[in-house]
Amino acid sequence: MKEYQFKINGKEYAVSIGEAEGKMLTVNVNGADYQVELENAPVAAPVVAAPAAQKAPEQAAAAAQPAPKPAAGTGEKINSPLPGVIVEVSVKEGQAVKAGQKVAVLEAMKMENEISAPKDGTITAIHVNKGDSVLEGAPIASIA
Repeated sequence: MKEYQFKINGKEYAVSIGEAEGKMLTVNVNGADYQVELENAPVAAPVVAAPAAQKAPEQAAAAAQPAPKPAAGTGEKINSPLPGVIVEVSVKEGQAVKAGQKVAVLEAMKMENEISAPKDGTITAIHVNKGDSVLEGAPIASIA
């Protein structure tokens, strides 16, 4: 059981967290037990086997994997230039875009403003949905 001390709004809490069984977890807060249902069950750590012997160069080349795609959300963020409401998202994650291509449309002060890609690249993440309110500087999408 893992034990923690929390201070929330000036009040101290002693919290003990038991082992998860599927999606259920026992949590003790200041002596009171609670059964908590996790939204996502914990994922077991991957098992890595130690190599038994060195592979021949032919085998090593055959086992080589292609380069991974950019991780979701990596790259340069395309940020909102001013506060407003997203009225259109014009691209999808994984889509190739050209510099100046429309990524989204932001309505601010009853005017629609196009948010454009700053460079050629691939959209690695979309951080907003149609109808979302955003603040100035909030990320709209990421491009790598």
